[in-house]
Amino acid sequence: MKKKIKYADFPDMNTVKDIVIFGGKKGGDKPQYTFYNFDGEVEMKTFAQVNYDLTGLGQYLYKLGLRGKKVAILSENSYYWIACYFSIITGKITAIPMDPKLPDDDIIDIMVRSGCNAVYYSEDFKDTVEKMKKADGVVIEQYIRIEDFYSMVEEGHNEVKNGVKSYLEDEVLPSDLAFLVYTSGTTGKGKGVMLSQENVAADSVASCRVMTGGPAIGFLPLHHAFSWVGALFSGNLLTEWGFICRSLKDIQKDLNTYHPQNFSAVPLAIETIYKKIWFTAKKSGREEILKKGLKISNFLLKLGIDKRRKIFSEIINNLGGNLEMIVCGGAYLDEQYEKGMEAFGIKIINGYGITECSPAVTCNRLDAYKVGSVGIPLPCNEIKIKDPDEDGVGEICVRGKNVMMGYYNEPEATAAVFDGDWFLTGDYGYIDEDGFLFFKGRKKNLIILSNGKNVSPEEIEDKLSTIEYVKEVVVYEENGYITAEFFLDTVDTPDAKDRIKADVNEINRKMPTYKQVARVKTRDTEFPKTTTLKILRNYKK
Repeated sequence: MKKKIKYADFPDMNTVKDIVIFGGKKGGDKPQYTFYNFDGEVEMKTFAQVNYDLTGLGQYLYKLGLRGKKVAILSENSYYWIACYFSIITGKITAIPMDPKLPDDDIIDIMVRSGCNAVYYSEDFKDTVEKMKKADGVVIEQYIRIEDFYSMVEEGHNEVKNGVKSYLEDEVLPSDLAFLVYTSGTTGKGKGVMLSQENVAADSVASCRVMTGGPAIGFLPLHHAFSWVGALFSGNLLTEWGFICRSLKDIQKDLNTYHPQNFSAVPLAIETIYKKIWFTAKKSGREEILKKGLKISNFLLKLGIDKRRKIFSEIINNLGGNLEMIVCGGAYLDEQYEKGMEAFGIKIINGYGITECSPAVTCNRLDAYKVGSVGIPLPCNEIKIKDPDEDGVGEICVRGKNVMMGYYNEPEATAAVFDGDWFLTGDYGYIDEDGFLFFKGRKKNLIILSNGKNVSPEEIEDKLSTIEYVKEVVVYEENGYITAEFFLDTVDTPDAKDRIKADVNEINRKMPTYKQVARVKTRDTEFPKTTTLKILRNYKK
């Protein structure tokens, strides 16, 4: 019998402006964000205070004449990033959330290609801004320092007090272009994904209607669409949120300080957490105790007795003590990690999405869950598989309110990814008899063997990543052979290079013959990556 879950109840909303205003009113004096302020001190803002800040900033932008124009944000994660972002998207302005880790030349290129009119920037990027001012093709009219945050808020509210309410009273339409998001592909220049107010609102509302929430911590890059649904807009709809992390290196400390009920993460974070649990147990001589605890826990679960959080309290406490759920997306996740974390009492809610779909498409739910899958479609969209092979694997296609308006100034690229009103994701997977989607990998990465079989390198990589001392792995075809190249942890496992072939063969035995790794290589350095930590698969070229 399925467990009855109480999900959030809120009205339909057609714009992101509606979502942000809803959160501000409903949340009121409830804490929304805890963060490090400009002085490096921890500060807290309520929903009402966040709403006050963003409306002051919004009126300030209108005073600058930016209604109907494009405004970028160039900054690392912070509360000020969020408030500035909200001030753009709750008005008739298009937001361009910039990846702060891009090289200066790439940032300037996006400013030119997007026709950006203004940029919010933090002091860390003042040198980049100086280059912008001198670059050909840049049409930026206003350079707005985020460090002037409170003077801008005050100036905006002074306008309101004097009866100027052009920002507050402006009608934002569902069809308005609200977001221009430049993808960070592993090849070539990123395309500008155009997302409307309705696109993102529909995706956020649909996601939150099949999800529960509680206090969280946020460390996903705020410019990435996953963080919008996984944190920002879901926080307003569920009137829950929490602490904004400054750096990934502080995650352990932040978990233990702010005790989140959930957080959103990419598979790499979950793999790292799981491996660290076992590595720590092994290093401290408690590996057998942990294995015994799992046997006892699993036996009790069969009897309907759940003692996981008590038996594994030390693990739970190291993750803040209250962690119940991790929402995961962005890449393939081997089911070993799902099963492994759930055995300790932490649920992995795996989903699938793509920026062009605002971004969530499918997700597991607490009452509709299948290990190894990325869940069932959200209520805002439907999916199908194009040209499935004998195993049902083909290209994942999406149709719904969350599908993008197109690529900015690229009509040919837009036409190429649509088959009628179906968006062609470029990702491969299959749908089982219960409607659950199973993600297999990127179409462009497929290895096509001489026998005609299609092999997803991501699927094999995730199996190989379960080897405890594997830090990174890339699978590709070379001279007709499936080849796996590894970056190994030779510090904690000095004999890793000697062991890797035998351990690969052990995994090969569990795989169909045509998916088995024929050649093994090792490297002494990490693979080159994009700013979103995706390995550049064409690095050898």
